[in-house]
Amino acid sequence: MTLRIGFGLGLLISLLLATSSFADSDPAREALEKLNDFVGDWKGAGSTSNKKENWSETLTWGWRFQGGPPSLIGEFRGAKDWNRAQLTYDPPSKKYRLVTTDSGGKQRLFEGEYKRGFLTLDSTEAASGETLRIRMNSAGEGLRFVYSLQRRPKGSTIFTPVYQVEAGKVGESLAGGTPERECVVTGGRGTIPVTYQGKTYYVCCSGCRDAFNENPEKILKEYAERKKKEK
Repeated sequence: MTLRIGFGLGLLISLLLATSSFADSDPAREALEKLNDFVGDWKGAGSTSNKKENWSETLTWGWRFQGGPPSLIGEFRGAKDWNRAQLTYDPPSKKYRLVTTDSGGKQRLFEGEYKRGFLTLDSTEAASGETLRIRMNSAGEGLRFVYSLQRRPKGSTIFTPVYQVEAGKVGESLAGGTPERECVVTGGRGTIPVTYQGKTYYVCCSGCRDAFNENPEKILKEYAERKKKEK
């Protein structure tokens, strides 16, 4: 099954640009930092709700700070319905916005909230009235990532499961044992070393690495101020 219900590209661009004034906004960035456990490389296994179809997929989440509001970019390889996703946060509406893109370039907008450890995002197709729901969460102290797709027909109040994907973080074990390092940009799990003036720090993704390399003094100053507030 492949979902190819698209929204107008112009509408999506307009919606994303509507949040561009918050590119450096603390509320937008802080909201996305709640999802820091999503960041990283994942290897997953998916299955439909009836267990008749199973597949493997790999996915990567990383930060992006250039070219618009702060966002999390997802790259999906082997997924059923999309190969790319961009997640932003709109402070005025207090909504997370996810734009998915499938292999044919079709895009779809989902909106929702993060509550009790679950990011829940809905998208209703105007023509059919059908609503699709994506739910995402981390587990296992940030070493597992789970997302699912549900469907609700027009006129119904019940969502029925379509499929679920469960993924483990590449290169890490649920058994733990490795000291956790902190990303100096976002406070997430630091996995990539960066250096400045002979000292090594850690960041969580290539987007944070680029932000650090662009202005390490600014990043380290903000990091030091953040740590002071935590004391």
